Amino acid sequence: MIRAAIVGLGWWGKTLVESVRDGRDIRFVAGATRTPSPEIRDFAKAQGFDLRESYEDLLRSPDVDTVVLATPHSMHVPQIVAAARARKHVFCEKPFALTKADAEKAVAATQKAGVTLGLGYNRRFHPTMTDLRERVKTGALGTILHFEGTMTFPNALSLKPGQWRASRAETPCGGLTPMGVHFIDAAIDLFGAVDEVFCTSFRRAVQIDADDTTSILFRMKDGMSAYLGTMTATAGTFRLQVYGSNGWIRIDGMTHVAGASSEERRNRLFGNCTFQPIKGAAETWQAETYDVSRAALEAFARAAEGGPTYPISLDEMVHGAAVTEAIVKSATSGKKEKVA
Repeated sequence: MIRAAIVGLGWWGKTLVESVRDGRDIRFVAGATRTPSPEIRDFAKAQGFDLRESYEDLLRSPDVDTVVLATPHSMHVPQIVAAARARKHVFCEKPFALTKADAEKAVAATQKAGVTLGLGYNRRFHPTMTDLRERVKTGALGTILHFEGTMTFPNALSLKPGQWRASRAETPCGGLTPMGVHFIDAAIDLFGAVDEVFCTSFRRAVQIDADDTTSILFRMKDGMSAYLGTMTATAGTFRLQVYGSNGWIRIDGMTHVAGASSEERRNRLFGNCTFQPIKGAAETWQAETYDVSRAALEAFARAAEGGPTYPISLDEMVHGAAVTEAIVKSATSGKKEKVA
């Protein structure tokens, strides 16, 4: 049993704690947050863990084996480096880092310390994604032509200046960091490295100084194309679609809409699925209810205890950060950008 500390107790940090409250591989024994309100103290008491004064207190604690970071993106790399120096395993929420250099710095620190690093791209763990991965890898879809995704939610409409998620520095290109990086991870997982990107991103409806409408074109190193659209000021939706020479497969679902229950955020991300072959009738089915947050944390805990390697490799983590960096650069330059 891995003894974990949660760092950051906003709505997503709480969701991570709730996902494994009856788990056998990982248990939260401590936590820390910048603003320990009475509501957060009540949550910690109800979940059975102690609130500590600071992140540094957690790193000094002999009863903590790992830290789980649900903190702003800009804090991830220094927090990972500090945890590695303290010989603590690290599970980091996405995005891992916003530049390739920062990602490499964090990975190097964990490798030097010999600790396990996990990254919270939890959608990888859903059985529907396992099925899609199998269809792609076995050639069941034929030659892959194109991968497409749309991710939307209304969350940015309720953000106020001063909140970290309202900061353009923390959330460049609007929905890229809260949602779109899941698509980037899926593209890397299913199809390998990204070669180049082109991004256009702008603000239409939100009151904060942030983009709400973002479109990204990708060219994969193996030659196929991809497209991602994100919007942060409309109703929530989630769609992935792979087009192959034998037909296409589409997965519909939901994004993490603010105000949704913890159970819904963890278990109901995937919904209707359709496979349309070149000839014949479409096959449709409903994705199963599955707690992806619990699956990711438990896979990390088993890896930290010497079990199977965490499914997202360190190279994939670094490449995902490099792709994110190229997208942000393209949005500024107005040009196609190569991924470093």
